[in-house]
Amino acid sequence: MGVFVFLPLVLPFTAWPIARLAEHRLHPRTATWLLSVVAAVFAVCSTLCLALLMVVGTAQLPGNPLPDAWSDPEVRAAVPLDEIAGRAAIPALAAVVTACAGTAWRHRRVRRRAERALARRPGRRVAVLPDDQPYAYALPGRRGRVVVSTGMLAALTTGQRRALFAHERAHLAERHHRFLLAVRLAARANPFLRPLATAVGYATERWADEVAASAVGSRRAVALAIGRAALVSRGTPAAALAQFAAAGPVPRRVAALLAPAPAHGSWPPVFTAVGLALWGAAAGSAVAALSSANSAVTLFFILHAATPM
Repeated sequence: MGVFVFLPLVLPFTAWPIARLAEHRLHPRTATWLLSVVAAVFAVCSTLCLALLMVVGTAQLPGNPLPDAWSDPEVRAAVPLDEIAGRAAIPALAAVVTACAGTAWRHRRVRRRAERALARRPGRRVAVLPDDQPYAYALPGRRGRVVVSTGMLAALTTGQRRALFAHERAHLAERHHRFLLAVRLAARANPFLRPLATAVGYATERWADEVAASAVGSRRAVALAIGRAALVSRGTPAAALAQFAAAGPVPRRVAALLAPAPAHGSWPPVFTAVGLALWGAAAGSAVAALSSANSAVTLFFILHAATPM
């Protein structure tokens, strides 16, 4: 194992450049998929390595249920600074599991509360709530809905309402909540992945903006709707379901819609800033996967050899 067991914990640094550049240089759909997959790989690998370190650390504790041979010097020699790293991994892994479980539980709780609150409005793709506070969001589920308040509808023109509904329906159709939940869990598993979670939140909004622009046939109309909705909702307390959306910097989204549409499916040349950042993130992900796999296999054989038959 050696120092390779620590690599997946710090390799997320290699994805920071692409997290920043993907927002501007890649199509939002491509950026969302790329950053979500990279974040998931890094999160799984770092959590696996924490688990391996925890096994070594737990074996050193008195009264542990593991075989006594697992605390032999031969086993501990597989991990650098085993006494410190092994024991530190125990609370670290417990914190990761607690944080991820809490995030998943809050997501599920809020979603169920919203579904129960809207149960009296069955069969409607759009749920209009009598509320003067302006807000709108997409509620995922088996039958996803767009939830909007009367306050928001009153503040928009007919064309802006069409753009708003097209934007929220894009969130439901493309299952953006799954990407957002995945990167949030990844960021809980490894705090170094937070920039990727932020970038995915912005990319999903831009993705929905582009889908809405295609649906209504006017990028300018969507830009005006986004700007107007942000203006009227400024200062409004965030609803509990705000966690399903990540509005992102509105001025940047408006500027992107007023610019030409991004090329879909095109990959940047290798010898450019975004190309090098992309290959750097890919290399970091590959090294993290290989390091965690190598560490897991190595520790398995070491523990198997140390276990008395």
